[in-house]
Amino acid sequence: MIPIASAESVRLRKRQQTKGRQVDVAVRAEVQGWLGAEPLRRDRLIEYLHLINDRQSCLPAPHLAALAQLMRLSQAEVFEVASFYHHFAVVKEGANGQLPAAPALTVRVCDGLPCEMAGARELLARLPALLGGAVRVIAAPCVGRCETAPVAVVGQYPVPHATLPAVQAAVADGRTTDIVQGHIGFDAYRALGGYALLVECHQGQRSADSLIETLEHAGLRGLGGAGFPAGRKWRIVREQPAPRLMAVNIDEGEPGTFKDRWLLERDPHRFLEGMLVAAWAVGVSAIVIYLRDEYHACRAMLSAELDRLRADPPVHGLPTIELRRGAGAYICGEESAMIESIEGRRGLPRLRPPYVAEFGLHGRPTLVHNIETLYWVREIVERGAPWFASHGRHGRQGLRSFSVSGRVAEPGVKRAPAGITLRELVDEHCGGMQPGHELYAYLPGGASGGILPARLADLPLDFDTLQPHGCFIGSAAVIVLSQHDRALDAARNVMRFFAHESCGQCTPCRAGTAKASALMAQPVWDVPLLTDLSQVMRDASICGLGQAAPTVMDGVLKHFAHEVQR
Repeated sequence: MIPIASAESVRLRKRQQTKGRQVDVAVRAEVQGWLGAEPLRRDRLIEYLHLINDRQSCLPAPHLAALAQLMRLSQAEVFEVASFYHHFAVVKEGANGQLPAAPALTVRVCDGLPCEMAGARELLARLPALLGGAVRVIAAPCVGRCETAPVAVVGQYPVPHATLPAVQAAVADGRTTDIVQGHIGFDAYRALGGYALLVECHQGQRSADSLIETLEHAGLRGLGGAGFPAGRKWRIVREQPAPRLMAVNIDEGEPGTFKDRWLLERDPHRFLEGMLVAAWAVGVSAIVIYLRDEYHACRAMLSAELDRLRADPPVHGLPTIELRRGAGAYICGEESAMIESIEGRRGLPRLRPPYVAEFGLHGRPTLVHNIETLYWVREIVERGAPWFASHGRHGRQGLRSFSVSGRVAEPGVKRAPAGITLRELVDEHCGGMQPGHELYAYLPGGASGGILPARLADLPLDFDTLQPHGCFIGSAAVIVLSQHDRALDAARNVMRFFAHESCGQCTPCRAGTAKASALMAQPVWDVPLLTDLSQVMRDASICGLGQAAPTVMDGVLKHFAHEVQR
């Protein structure tokens, strides 16, 4: 028998303890040391998670509990954010109460459509045995390097045109990080006339109204995918009450898209000047740049260039600029999901209205732009709207940066006139098709842009030209297929991607992408059921992911129906 006094003391001790996981004092001190002495901010939760993840190669549960206590958050708030993002690996104690050892190194093999076409499946099948148990090998969605498919990422070091020996050599050499070289730095950009436009704006030589009119006459539209007129967006946000904020979206996760990285690696200050000109015209007091985590080298380079800009600003009164790091979630390319992530939460798209131009970051009116849109601002203003509008083919206006991958001889970012056709783009800018390959099909706008057969390769590639055929240009990510590929396989790959990347917030997308992927994996397609499922996803999904996910599937049923077994 246990004495009554002893039982009562046990109950008292239990009442004095907080519920849930207890915080280890030593772990708390360790996390506190990593965070430093600066006051902790709720909106920087994901940055703090990165600090732990980088040092531990995972997110151990005791460290998350310590972080929650330090930030005065519930452990549930921290765990729900940490478990949402693909690049965070939450690790809990096993049955023996011990934490399992984190892998010494993680190798991610991209299994996006361009990489699958180039042999990613063989890498995924053979690398685990080749590298041994100490190295974790996992499939990853598009890593933004489709022009060098297949791609494996060793730690944070990308291996282009990855082969088994090349990946093995990278692991053996301990290459886990990369650097950007050959870009136009701050001093070189200034020497080439950079930031002169920004100076003119601040000195009153140009007006905000004249700049906005120039963009409107040039026909510049948002080049992240939506295509909303840039000048009109500036006017809308400018009319909102101050303080106004700005968020720059460099979280390009669309399979087939890599133009933002390509631009950033070469001329970062051209985009930064466009960003600062936009901030001046709209009256923005603070800017957040949201850069996808896969672009580790770009992040290091951009951070250094921002430091140079702050140390020697071309004008007084620059807005504060903060560089934020994504954590591997495609959904955060959607503007409201990106804002949720910047605020330190799961990247769940918001219901609209209100729109982010009215109620965005921290509840303030927010100007959201893609990097390429801002990249064009300086050149359009300096050369004039007629110069930009004079480019274009087949009745279209402007220039576009096309990310071209797949079965072409020379993949890469191609600056070409808006309205150029796929056939012209391949022949004039990509060196034609690869030897032994003939054009069979193409995706004009990445995974979400649909699929078209070779007989429609003479359609103008631009906004509003592809919708009658069930497609859209989106971010201009062009994936070219040959007679060695099948539209059905491409659609299956794309739907697996969407099922993996659905945020899970709404049932039509969460259940719809999973169900569609399972149905499409079957040798015989249940076409009536897939058609009905597509309509439900389009009508009822909260954001563009669920609404666009069926596009390639619908394209197969429309243009490649003869290949579908029913």
